[in-house]
Amino acid sequence: MSESQVIVFAIPVFFGLIGIELLVGIVRSKNTYRLYDAMSSISAGMLSQLVNICVKALGFAVYAMAYPYLALSSLPADALWIWIAAIVLYDLAYYWNHRAGHRITLFWAAHAVHHQSEDYNLSTALRQTSTGWLFGWIFYLPLAVLGFPPEVVGVAGLINLLYQYWVHTEHVGKLGWFDRVFCSPSNHRVHHAVNDAYLDKNYGGILILWDRLFGTFQEENDNDPCRYGTRSHLHDWSPLAANLQVYRERFAEMRATQGLGNKLALWWKGPEYHSKSRSETPFNIDFVKYEPKANAAQKTLAVASFMVCLFAVTALLWYAEQLGTSVVLAATLALGLMMHGFTRWHSPAFNVESISTKP
Repeated sequence: MSESQVIVFAIPVFFGLIGIELLVGIVRSKNTYRLYDAMSSISAGMLSQLVNICVKALGFAVYAMAYPYLALSSLPADALWIWIAAIVLYDLAYYWNHRAGHRITLFWAAHAVHHQSEDYNLSTALRQTSTGWLFGWIFYLPLAVLGFPPEVVGVAGLINLLYQYWVHTEHVGKLGWFDRVFCSPSNHRVHHAVNDAYLDKNYGGILILWDRLFGTFQEENDNDPCRYGTRSHLHDWSPLAANLQVYRERFAEMRATQGLGNKLALWWKGPEYHSKSRSETPFNIDFVKYEPKANAAQKTLAVASFMVCLFAVTALLWYAEQLGTSVVLAATLALGLMMHGFTRWHSPAFNVESISTKP
């Protein structure tokens, strides 16, 4: 069974848990969902899965091709300790990949998609990049050198990804000793927050021990409630706009920047770095969430289009190998444009509703 087919089996679980979280939020009078935001996040995830098929999961393919040449020795795939070690070491590699995704703009340009939602819920977990395959594979090659077989690393990566789904919620509080060892909802809320004290903290995927070891751990403070999103607000529900935001902004800044070294610095320094050509405005932690008004007809059409995309993506994930890359690529382009369209079906006035200036 392919990884994409495993994702198909996980889809009902994802949506079932989203439904439960939504009901819990309504009962607790703390609903963390907004229609367009949730559709935008899930659409970004759908697009990401289709792109992964089109590029044949490039990161895994590179690993598989490099493994025979890099492996100092080939470890057995039938030993339990090999699987446990692979999961732990994959998580360590993920930590450094994730940290680079926040501290080097070239990597942030891909990873920013996951952080753009100004809500924090299980749909946010599905909000994944469509360009992370470009460079992320680099961080996992040391596992090939150590001799971990490709199939073991592939499963370890899938476990790492699926584990992180449940930590994207505001409805699970602190968990005592668990928070000290593992990535938990409390720890990961900190990671998604844009508060000064929380920026660039808690990168661990399964284990939070890496953050404690390498000095990037920050505990959630009840007196400093998390605000979510990015400091460069997207203000667009389109998954295409989400994936292109940082790339477009940096290329525009490059054109206005003199000197090759200064141009390259825009990509190799952190996301907070900008050239002198760009004027900066102070970040306001009490920002108003982006929420253009939409009438009932627009919402109905958007939801109907979203459901069409969801069923189409599910079918493509299941039958991808039979359909072939060219068919999946054409479908990906068509569905990407469709997602771009329905996420923009709202009032052209782009009036912002003041939901709250504080969480």
